[in-house]
Amino acid sequence: MRASHDGDATADGNLPLEPDRFVGRTAELTELARALDASRLVTVTGPGGVGKSRLAAHAAARSAPPDGVWRVELAPVRDPELVDFAVVEALGLTDHTTRLPREALLAHLTERQLLLVLDGFEHLVEVCAPLVAELVGRVPGLRVLAVGRRPLELAGERVVALAPLGQGEATELLAERAAQQGVVLGEEDADVRELCRRLDGIPLAVELAAGRLRALSPGELLARFDDRFRLLAGGRRDALPRHQTLRTAIGWSHELCTPEERLLWARLSVFAGRFDLEAAEYVCGGDGLPSDGVLDVLSELLAQSVVVREETPAGLRYRMLDTIRAYGADWLEATGDVARLRRRHRDWYLGLATWCELDWFSPRQGEVAARVEAELPNLRGALEYCLTEPDETHLGQYLAGSLWFYWAGCGRLSEGRHWLEQAVQLDSDNDQSRLKALWVLGYVAILQGDTVPALAALQECREEADQTANHTAVAYAEHRTGCLALVTDDMPRAETLLRSALDRYQQIGELNSNVLMGQVELAMARAFQGDLADAVKLCEDVRRVCEDHGERWTRAYALYVLAYVAWSEGELPLARDLLADCLGSAHGFRDLLGSVLAVELLALVTAAEGDAAEAALLQGAAGGMWPSVGLPLFGSAYYNAPHELCEAMARERLGDGPYEERVREGARLGREAAVARALGQRRPLDAVPVPHGPVRHAPVGVDMRKPAASPTRKGGETAG
Repeated sequence: MRASHDGDATADGNLPLEPDRFVGRTAELTELARALDASRLVTVTGPGGVGKSRLAAHAAARSAPPDGVWRVELAPVRDPELVDFAVVEALGLTDHTTRLPREALLAHLTERQLLLVLDGFEHLVEVCAPLVAELVGRVPGLRVLAVGRRPLELAGERVVALAPLGQGEATELLAERAAQQGVVLGEEDADVRELCRRLDGIPLAVELAAGRLRALSPGELLARFDDRFRLLAGGRRDALPRHQTLRTAIGWSHELCTPEERLLWARLSVFAGRFDLEAAEYVCGGDGLPSDGVLDVLSELLAQSVVVREETPAGLRYRMLDTIRAYGADWLEATGDVARLRRRHRDWYLGLATWCELDWFSPRQGEVAARVEAELPNLRGALEYCLTEPDETHLGQYLAGSLWFYWAGCGRLSEGRHWLEQAVQLDSDNDQSRLKALWVLGYVAILQGDTVPALAALQECREEADQTANHTAVAYAEHRTGCLALVTDDMPRAETLLRSALDRYQQIGELNSNVLMGQVELAMARAFQGDLADAVKLCEDVRRVCEDHGERWTRAYALYVLAYVAWSEGELPLARDLLADCLGSAHGFRDLLGSVLAVELLALVTAAEGDAAEAALLQGAAGGMWPSVGLPLFGSAYYNAPHELCEAMARERLGDGPYEERVREGARLGREAAVARALGQRRPLDAVPVPHGPVRHAPVGVDMRKPAASPTRKGGETAG
């Protein structure tokens, strides 16, 4: 966690780093630290711009819970139904199951000790209060630090009301921020002190004033502010509440802006959370503000502390504090330009999703994943707009479907299903968009292990696609129905459907990650039916195409199948190398299914190498991951056979008690630790080497679905 200069904090996950230095607040920090020691629920309250987020960031950074500090930024969230998703996202929690996000949260937090910072909840208090009550009530190791303009009003809540800065602290802050503008102020200067007094010591108001000191002296600022203050107060300055002081300061800063700066300020309010320069130029440019002039105007708003810049994993981003954004939104509403700006915002993020879907099948997969992650609040805004405007439904269906790679490949199945189910329930005049949303919904439901809704969506897609002669939708519906047959152990049907879908893809010239995944799934079906050579041929072809295109997500699944074959043929070092590569890619994309499948098979390889204790631990680690994936190994006899073989080998070598203890030890590992353990494992010196050739250790009753012997592969890409 790190603090930005304007009083809000930003988070990069579990990063309890000390925020940037801020002026004063020593007593408040001490009070907040004591409150956190005494109560599991503490709420920092105060008017907008008073520095609540910054104080919370500093207090959180000084705490040291065993499982870290996690910040949830709720200001950009508008839909109450997305609050739980926002918390899941902030915790980095990947859950593929059909569980509600609340259930996944509780399961994840149950045995952890951490501090959860909920920042900017006041507009969602009706949803946040019961969420916090349930989390605190059911998770003994959880502490919550809430930050908002009002208390949650829950039993046991301790409220720390944050007052504005004192006179000395306010003048120190103004002098420090002025110095950043290259302006030297004397803290004892009468105009400086009077200006800070008129600003009521509100940090945001002081920083807005500091942003003007390049052009105006403190005395000139004071005169301009005093004029506006008297106008709004009707001459009764002392009667103004502090929140009116802030609004006066924002309005005064707004009046000092040029017409172009005021126009951009208003238009930028359409963004939810962060945005980049290209988005600002497209959405806000035109009609009085040329696109190529946006950068210059934005630079002025940055200098005036109206907009702040932040470095993120996806690159440079900008944002406005919620208080300042709300002021701009009021002005945008007054101009009557809201509908046009929201459409332009929708158009930009629809285009972004289209580009990202195409670019997913390229060397830029990692960049695409980071980009969509960074733009998620704005993509949510675009989805919400499309699915609530009568004439925009088809675009909402298209957008929800185009993000299939993010829902399926980056651990967002639950939220993806939320949007897809909304989309397909709406009537649309565009069959193609709805059909895409249907097959993506079926795919997501399959990955969640929810077979009945998956089949229903895919059947509806297939029937409507046949009626409209939509050959692309027919291919995808058939493909995903074949995938459903694969995980439900109907191998002949899976092979028939997958081969047919691949033929259809070839006929229409379709080639992307989905198409290659169909080939991997066909290879898995062939391997389960005993044709290891055909499985290798199919996956080596996928591997070659993926490497030609820089594709890593589907490639990871191809490596999993090749590792399965290598293990079957006794080529254990090769199997381990392939699985390490597979796991590294899957984990990097937050693909929990690919990760847990790799850990399961690594456990078997480890057992075959002779280290039964480590194999049991890895089985326990996989067992700890499966509840967030769905039914362990899909409930499939085919996928489960290697697991049962591994367990039998480890139990025989260790004995029941030691085996079960090692499994429990593995289950206690967090996901990061489990993956690190699996990737760092090396064969111990006393491991028993296994000769090349088919493995014949299957216990009685375990059908490995493979031939007694198969050709051994030599050379080629597989060796590397």
